Amino acid sequence: MAGRRLLAAVPVLAAVTFGVFALAAASPFDPAKAYAGSAGLGARQDVLDQLRDNLGAGRPFTARWWDWLTSALTGDLGVSASLRQPVAQVIGERIGWSVLLCGIAFALAVTAGTALGVLAARRRGGLFDRAVTSLAYALEAAPPFWLGLLAIWLFALKLDALPAGGLTDTGSDVATPGQIASHVVLPAAVLAVSQLPWFVLYVRQGVGDALAEDPVRGARARGLRERTVLLGHALRSGLLPVLTLTGSRVPELITGALLVETVFSWPGIASATVEAATKVDFPLLAALTVLATAAVLVGNLLSDLLYGLADPRVGFDG
Repeated sequence: MAGRRLLAAVPVLAAVTFGVFALAAASPFDPAKAYAGSAGLGARQDVLDQLRDNLGAGRPFTARWWDWLTSALTGDLGVSASLRQPVAQVIGERIGWSVLLCGIAFALAVTAGTALGVLAARRRGGLFDRAVTSLAYALEAAPPFWLGLLAIWLFALKLDALPAGGLTDTGSDVATPGQIASHVVLPAAVLAVSQLPWFVLYVRQGVGDALAEDPVRGARARGLRERTVLLGHALRSGLLPVLTLTGSRVPELITGALLVETVFSWPGIASATVEAATKVDFPLLAALTVLATAAVLVGNLLSDLLYGLADPRVGFDG
C-alpha cells in the first residue's frame, strides 16, 4: 500500500506544479516590475522587456514549467527571483523553524485534545462536557491570526510574560536555546489551540460511542476498574477515527502555521511564501507548493499506517 501511494504521489506532484505555473502565468502581477521593485516604477518599457526576457517571464508557462521540473529532478530547484537566493537555500534556512513550530503545536493539540475529549466523553451531557464542547465550537470559529493577536495583547503587552514575536530577544544576534524556547511558546500555543477543537470533538464522539458498545459494557460487568475500562478499552476503540483525522488536518495545520508565523514574525516559510506569491516567483512558488503537497500526502499515508497498527483487522495491502 505504501509503495502504491508513493508511486501515485509522483503524478500528483507534477500536476500540482503545473497548476502553480498556470495560475502564476494568469496572475496580473508583472514579474519584471516585482523583481525591479521601486526602480521598476519609472523604468522604460524596453528595460522591463529586457528584464522580463532575462527572467524568462516572456516564455510560455508550459516551457518554464518543464524546464523547472526537469531541473528539479536533478536536485536543482532554481533561483528565487524575489529573494535573490537559490530556492534550496531559501527552504533550507526556514523549513526547520516551521517544522519545530508545527511539531510542538501538533503534539500539544493531540495530547490536550485527547485528554479533554476523554474526560468529556466519560459523562456526556454533564457540566464539564458542555463546557468543553462549547469552548471547542467557539475556538473552531476563531481564525488563527485573531487568536495570535489576542495572545500578543494579553501575554506580551498586558502581562509582559512572554515575547511578542521573533526568534531572539531585542538586540541579540545569537539564537540561544533559552531564547528559542521562550519565543516559541506563544506561536506554538496559538497554533495548537487553533487545531485543538477537532481533536476534542472527535475523541469525545469516538470514546463516547465506544463506552456504549457491548465489549466495554462487558469489561465493566467483569468488575474492571473504571480507569482500565476507559483507557484500555474505550480509548483504543475511540481513537481510530482520530488517526484518520490526523492526516486530514495537515493542510489546516500548514495554513494555520503560515498565518501564525506571519503574526509572530516567526522565521519559517511563511514570509517566503508571501514573497513568492506577491512577486510571482515561479521557482519558489513551485517548490513550496510541492513541499506542502508532499506533507499532505505523507500525513495521509501516516494516518493509514497508524490506523492499520491500531486495528489489526485493517490490512496494509488493502
